[in-house]
Amino acid sequence: MPLPATRASVSPWLTVALLCVGQMMIVLDQNIVNVALPSVQGGLGLSSENLVWVVNAYVIPFGGLLLLAGRLGDLFGRKAVFLTGIGLFSASSVLCGSATGETSLIASRFLQGIGGAVASACILGMVATVFSDRRKQAQAIAAYSFASAGGGAVGPLLGGVLTDLLNWHWIFFINAPIGVALVLVGMRVLPGGRGERAGGGIDFLGAMLVTSGMMLLVYTIVDAERVGWGAAQTLLLGPLSLVLLVGFVVRQATAADPLLPLRLFRSRSLAAANIVQFLMIAGMFGLLFFGTLYLQRVLSYGSLRAGIGFVPIAVVIAAVSLGLSTRLITRFGHRAMLLLGLSLIVGAFVMLSFARVDGVYLVDFLPAGLVMGLGFGLAAPAVMGLGMTAVAPADSGIASGLFNTTQQIGGAIGLTAQSAFVSARTNNLTAAGKSEAESLVGGYHVAFLAAAGFSLAALVVGALLLRAAPSAGRGRDGMASPERDASLC
Repeated sequence: MPLPATRASVSPWLTVALLCVGQMMIVLDQNIVNVALPSVQGGLGLSSENLVWVVNAYVIPFGGLLLLAGRLGDLFGRKAVFLTGIGLFSASSVLCGSATGETSLIASRFLQGIGGAVASACILGMVATVFSDRRKQAQAIAAYSFASAGGGAVGPLLGGVLTDLLNWHWIFFINAPIGVALVLVGMRVLPGGRGERAGGGIDFLGAMLVTSGMMLLVYTIVDAERVGWGAAQTLLLGPLSLVLLVGFVVRQATAADPLLPLRLFRSRSLAAANIVQFLMIAGMFGLLFFGTLYLQRVLSYGSLRAGIGFVPIAVVIAAVSLGLSTRLITRFGHRAMLLLGLSLIVGAFVMLSFARVDGVYLVDFLPAGLVMGLGFGLAAPAVMGLGMTAVAPADSGIASGLFNTTQQIGGAIGLTAQSAFVSARTNNLTAAGKSEAESLVGGYHVAFLAAAGFSLAALVVGALLLRAAPSAGRGRDGMASPERDASLC
């Protein structure tokens, strides 16, 4: 989209930096809450049953609204949608921090999830269209990847610092000044105007089907661990959510202005990249969640010390994403770096599956974490580049929302599956007379192996569905080829 004349002197990198700060703030909030949950529970007197809804109340609307928000950005302008989302996210963060009871906190977290979805759905689409130059575009996507991965790794540290030095309220209050700054600066530096598809309409029926279907699916997944996969609730709501999503697909095939044009999936790169993203994130959630539990419950780390334990991983991700990955992708192509990164991730999870009960951080966790950071720093920019550069600028908002949706669903399914494996293995070891620490570590071993399995599946999909192409150009579907090494057809 051409930039307005008033923005002629604004560096495109300032735009990328602002968007990456917004992405990091949203990702941080998804992870910063976990280490503060015990303090939140003590401060508000939440029951163990309702404590999980401090997390779920955010995840459910976030996962359900991404596609709709991405399309709204294409129709009405990504700047307006992004700033609206940031404003709602910041205001609801203040409400979260000011909550005096579980009802007000959970309701505010729901609003925060809506704001996070509306803002983040457009970010990747905006980042991917700032530059037309291939190399600079790859650098911008790499910066976005770092903001996403680095925010996830730094979240436990910042949560521990704010909770230990101040109180749990500040894990939410910290978003307010950042959000205000983003809105004020964004109003001046972000490209304005109507969306690329400003003349199109809104598929309201499709929007209702996908939003209700996705929210119901996420709810079913995140609550299945509590009620059980064989419970009546799960067996009823799970198929119902799938029926709604199938109805959405049928609607998209017939609607005049579909919310998610099915022609996008003619691109092998876009379809395969989303599958790889789904599987990769399904595995990566195991590191953040069960890695933190291993440090805290087995190595007896406090919340702050456990957060510090993730800092080296964030540093490696930053170094690789912001520096090394772009040069390697330019030299060897997205596909090669994706496969290399996924191979490293699989190896790192296998290493973690050997973590000991009487382990030492420098031996049992850090080496695997550094390999993980290297692998993710290579794989994340590559998979996003493969997907986003296969999409026309007019559809970058919905493609961004699609990538975020597969990430959220992948994380929810992956973490739920791994949690079920951990519970079963831990209970079996406890029944066999093992100590609590031995039972926990045995369960974590299974989680890390399951995460390795998800990552290996992503590697196989990438190897099979992303083929080397002899030259750059355009695919048979008319979309721009994302890279010389990635076939669209």
